[in-house]
Amino acid sequence: MKRRQLIQYAGAGFLAALGTGLASGFESYQAQTSGDSLSIKWLGHTSFLFTGGGKRVLVNPFQNLGCTSGYRSSKVAADLVLVSSLLLDEGGVEGLPGNPKLIYEPGAYQVDNLKLQGISIGKDREGGRRFGTNVAWRWTQGGINVLHLGGAAAPIEIEQKILMGRPDVVLVPVGGGAKAYTPTEAKQAIQVLNPKLVIPTHYRTQAADPDKCDIVAVDEFLALMDGMPIRRVSDTLTVKPGDLPSNGSAIALMSYKF
Repeated sequence: MKRRQLIQYAGAGFLAALGTGLASGFESYQAQTSGDSLSIKWLGHTSFLFTGGGKRVLVNPFQNLGCTSGYRSSKVAADLVLVSSLLLDEGGVEGLPGNPKLIYEPGAYQVDNLKLQGISIGKDREGGRRFGTNVAWRWTQGGINVLHLGGAAAPIEIEQKILMGRPDVVLVPVGGGAKAYTPTEAKQAIQVLNPKLVIPTHYRTQAADPDKCDIVAVDEFLALMDGMPIRRVSDTLTVKPGDLPSNGSAIALMSYKF
């Protein structure tokens, strides 16, 4: 899909990038978002569907190849699609059903009652010189402050931390490879962010083509997390503000129904 077409999807919702000055505005987002729960459905790899507050937000639909070859299609109906990169395992936007708004560049946006911040962070460990920029997405939906790190591979710098704040739920890649955090790097990112709930993403499952997927299983990440509570759930998790840990962090390990 051409860049001009992608920009057209964003339409009038674009607010323009406002830099670190936007961070203070996030404190009021929860009060502006209707609903008191958020449904999170794992579609495979880094793709999730978030449903709450009268909106469906799809993040990182993929093409079925390599590490995603064995998953079902992630191209499900949504009102808004957020893309962390235009690589095929995160930006497979061809053939999306309906006519959702699509946002793929860093910046501040408003789509109806949702305010979103796309935060630029390196897609690789070489300052983005190999794979370009990854966009981490932050927004509040159903009363839950969400941060989806996409396929980040670079450490979180202070300017990015200001924009990211302390999320209720963070979705963090843990499987390593050239384009995402290793288990150790994922742990470091979680220590910086201090989220209430961690959902691991971007790790090897039986969906992967073993000859074309260089990421590791989630067990290597879990072994590093020093006794952090782990809740094993299905492919769909409902999160309510009152259910989140009041102290510390917990891990929600989602399963996929192959």
